[in-house]
Amino acid sequence: MRVVLRQWRDEDREPHAAFNADPEVRRYLGGPRSREQSDSSVDWMSGLIEERGWGLWAVEVVGGPPFIGVTGLNQTDVIPSMPGAIEVSWRLGRPYWGQGFATEAAHEAVRFGFEELGLDEIVSITVPANLRSRRVMERLGMTHDPDDDFDMADEPSEHTRHVLYRLLRP
Repeated sequence: MRVVLRQWRDEDREPHAAFNADPEVRRYLGGPRSREQSDSSVDWMSGLIEERGWGLWAVEVVGGPPFIGVTGLNQTDVIPSMPGAIEVSWRLGRPYWGQGFATEAAHEAVRFGFEELGLDEIVSITVPANLRSRRVMERLGMTHDPDDDFDMADEPSEHTRHVLYRLLRP
């Protein structure tokens, strides 16, 4: 395994804020975030891990960069047909795209969800145009049924429609 999922550290805040300010990283996630918004999300993610022992972890490369992004599990209520579903998600800084890190980190989060938490199913969502994330979902063995797709926002936009991928416990 080339990556480690771990609790957040103060030194993660600066690189986290940098990639949250990158319009390309945040392209399908509502646009760039301010430093204050980024720090607030670190506080929230760190607090969930402290409280539950799992959540959206900081990702580091073994023997490499100490922080490359965020990957983990979280409960979501945005899927109309599946309130309370557990979602695997990831967001990496652009220099770390295309190297398999997202897939490896997400695979570890999924393993944790099934083996440690005893989940029966894990989901992942994105907009149809986010082909990079959709490929990660497929590499994880997740399946997509267009009948599960849904609209998330009240106001129509290019990011209203969402595709749902699902993975059952092996």
